[in-house]
Amino acid sequence: MHLRFVGRLGLADAVTVANAAVGFLAVVAAAVDVRLAARLILLAAVADGLDGVVARHRGSTDAGPYLDSLADVASFGVAPAALVAFVVLDARSFAADPVFVAAAVGVAALFVSMAVARLGMYTAYDTDERVTVGVPTTLAATVLAAAVIAGYTAPALLVAGTAAFALLMGSTVTYPDLHAQDALVMGVVQAAVILTPVGHMATSILPAWIGEGFAFALLFLSVGYLVLGPRFYWGDGIRSPTDVRDAKEGTDAKDADAVEDRGA
Repeated sequence: MHLRFVGRLGLADAVTVANAAVGFLAVVAAAVDVRLAARLILLAAVADGLDGVVARHRGSTDAGPYLDSLADVASFGVAPAALVAFVVLDARSFAADPVFVAAAVGVAALFVSMAVARLGMYTAYDTDERVTVGVPTTLAATVLAAAVIAGYTAPALLVAGTAAFALLMGSTVTYPDLHAQDALVMGVVQAAVILTPVGHMATSILPAWIGEGFAFALLFLSVGYLVLGPRFYWGDGIRSPTDVRDAKEGTDAKDADAVEDRGA
């Protein structure tokens, strides 16, 4: 039997598909160990950044953008929602607090639906742009995962954060793409958070707090971009919506003056 995608998908597509598989593993892990699930979500985020690097160096296929959005639904839509849902179910039972638990699961479902809608809009309209409208799903998932690893597992806090991200993913807030050097720094910190448990198993030299320390650093970087990115991160050839609007208004004004001059 010949598999249809053999010879038609590239190396970058293989990394993207692996991202989706890691997202599934994160969902399964959330039922057993929420911190392991959070680290798997961060591993998927690393893979999500890696497929873009591979595509730039080894080429991409027409299927790439669609595979990327489908994989992101699994890793940054379903997996973070499952993570939050299992944290809530581990702390509170439906029998003891049915209203809160039902609301939390509903918020998680809303998060997934907004992630799907946002990724669909991105694939249709923003794939070739260096900006994206609405909070990126990868960013939302990274913040939630880093928060869990850093110890912020209070159910009410996570549910509130998940609800906020669901709304922000559907918002018109515009984010510039991360600059290459900043994306590299983010990836290195994500990798450090992921690998810390392996380091602890390999040696006793590493201090016990270092894992949470890296998680706090990742949380600081992610929240900084989340809050400050739409206002202060523009540069590297990327123009903010305000600059684009001002430039368009200036061009329109010049065109109007030119028409008046010709009429005179």
